[in-house]
Amino acid sequence: MDQKELIQACKKNEYTAQMHVYTLYKDMMYNVSWRILRRREDAEDVVQDSFIKGFQKIGKTSDDMNLGAWLRKITINHSLDVLKKRKRINWVEESFILEKEYIEVEFPEENSITVAHIKTCLNELKDKYRIILVLYLIEGYNHREIGELLDLKFSTVRNQYRRGKLQLLELIKNKNSNEIRRIHTEK
Repeated sequence: MDQKELIQACKKNEYTAQMHVYTLYKDMMYNVSWRILRRREDAEDVVQDSFIKGFQKIGKTSDDMNLGAWLRKITINHSLDVLKKRKRINWVEESFILEKEYIEVEFPEENSITVAHIKTCLNELKDKYRIILVLYLIEGYNHREIGELLDLKFSTVRNQYRRGKLQLLELIKNKNSNEIRRIHTEK
């Protein structure tokens, strides 16, 4: 069954088609939600609610839409709604625009930096930086779209992205240096 047929079957509320969609996209949706919320239970709830919302609204969509991208957007929006309800994040509105700075960060051994290392460092950032970096770097949103999603000014998103990126680079560099020292001392 191709995607167009799958969407049409879901519009008819066919259980097997819905289960097929669930199987195809549940992991992607969970990972998207977890990167934003960082709590397994919340991410699982968001995925379940996002599927319910998606299946309820699928009748209003085009048969040739990108189902995965559409479900991802529902999941991101719902994850952000959960964060807003928690009111844990203190977004700092900034009306000034920072000057462009080009910062070079030197890493001792480029090959020693792994994806897992970067993910660990990303997860150590404050939520206000981590969420913007996740939406920009991983989910592919631009600064204006992130501002709309989070109800923030463009300049605030841009400044927090810049600060988050600098902190992430510093964490990667410091943790990587510490790991290299640890490996060398164990030898």
